[in-house]
Amino acid sequence: MAVKLQPLADRVVVRPIEREEQTKTGIYLPDTAKEKPQEGEVIAVGPGRKSEDGKVIAMDVKVGDIVIYAKYGGTEIKVDDEELMILRESDILAKKSK
Repeated sequence: MAVKLQPLADRVVVRPIEREEQTKTGIYLPDTAKEKPQEGEVIAVGPGRKSEDGKVIAMDVKVGDIVIYAKYGGTEIKVDDEELMILRESDILAKKSK
């Protein structure tokens, strides 16, 4: 799916990855017991933030990276019936190696 959003500065658009609805022991979790996703796939990246002297500092993440982000960081939005997150790069805690 092509994203119709171009994030500004050091922001990133992430598609959250939902956790499994069943535990390892086979118990199904109701929606009320599920935790907010903290993992997602980067689908759009801004150009980077500007330093005090006006130079653009490149982003550490790129489209396609799987990232782990702060639990209550970012802003939830809905685009074409798809739930997405807009995060600052500083809200991203780690990226998973492939």
